[in-house]
Order: sequence, then structure tokens, then C-alpha cells
Amino acid sequence: MTPTLDLFGGDDPAQHGRVALGPQSVVLRGYALPAVEALLAGVDAVTAQAPFRQMVTPGGYTMSVALTNCGELGWTTDARGYRYSRIDPQTGQPWPAMPDAFRQLAQDAAREAGFPGFSPDACLVNRYEPGSRLSLHQDRNERDYGAPIVSVSLGMPALFLFGGDERGDRAARVPLFHGDVVVWGGVDRLRFHGVMPLKDLPHPRLGSRRINFTLRKAG
Repeated sequence: MTPTLDLFGGDDPAQHGRVALGPQSVVLRGYALPAVEALLAGVDAVTAQAPFRQMVTPGGYTMSVALTNCGELGWTTDARGYRYSRIDPQTGQPWPAMPDAFRQLAQDAAREAGFPGFSPDACLVNRYEPGSRLSLHQDRNERDYGAPIVSVSLGMPALFLFGGDERGDRAARVPLFHGDVVVWGGVDRLRFHGVMPLKDLPHPRLGSRRINFTLRKAG
């Protein structure tokens, strides 16, 4: 179950095709590479309207990952809890429209992974820097768990934690590289997942940053 690619070696991740993580979860190696320029332009457009920010969890913890959103709905957290909102609480305006390149990639990747007809209405954009991490969690704020999650990685490599249906289940450590796309849904939709603290392994284009965006059907 645990892939064996070396996160710090010279392996070319784009040559590995698919890595199955579970019955209905897969890494599509290098799947986003043909669309990288359009994706990065989309990130710039989104963050010009809704800048990255580090949100505070209901427990008072400031997240190490900076984030923003695009699409009809955006994920937020504060003292009142975790939720989706149509309005950016920082600007008081609707979240930026989802770039066409984001939507098209997500639909194509979902179809490739066995989930045709995916129509995302929310995209959470995360910016990781050295030391940033994301603790194990489930994506449970969406109204319907029938749609998959599509997660796109750009920039520095990361170790993605993909666990089971319980927090205490052992999690696989899955190397993710620039251009990789992870899709999980169906029986795997509520599996716990997270990201190990990032090591400073600068990317030729993005430097000491990892941009990750996850697309969902939230409403």
C-alpha cells in the first residue's frame, strides 16, 4: 500500500503513472504538468483578489499553512468553527471565481480516477513553506460525500499522509511531487489524511514553496 519512491532522490515522478492508495483513491503522477502555466496564472489571479492568510482554528491554533479559496464556496475556520462560506471574511466580498484551468483539470483527473461527472464548486488553495504541516483530519464539512476530492501539488515535494477511517489507523507516507494529482472518493472519501512538515527542498520555479489546491463539491 505504501509507495516506495524516494522523496529526496533523483527518481522522475512523471514516469510512474498511477499509484493506487486504496480501492477508490489514486495518485496520478505528473498529471497536472501540461497545465502548470495556466494553473499558476490562476493562483496569481485568485490571490490578487483574496490574499493568502493563516487562519485560526476553533481551539485557538494558528495554522502553519496559509490559505485562500476560489469558487462559489470557500472553507474557513475561526472561533465559531469550521465551515464553508460564500463570502471571504477578510474582504467581505465573494470568493474569486474558480479559474477554468482548475475546473477542467479536476474534472479530467476525477474522470481518470473513476469519478465521471465531477462538478466542483469549492477550491481550497494552500501555501506551504518549510516547516508547514497539516495534521491528520477528515474532510467532513461538505454536504454530500458522494463526490471525490481532487488535490493538486505544485512546487516543493511533500510527504502526504493517507490513513484509514479512524484517526488512530496507520497512515501511509506518500511522496508527492510537482504536478501530481491525488483523487479519493467513494469508500475512501472519509479517510484521514494530512501532510508531514515540509523540508526545504526548493523547486526550480516556485522556490521554497508548495502550492496545493483541493477541489470539492461542498454545497
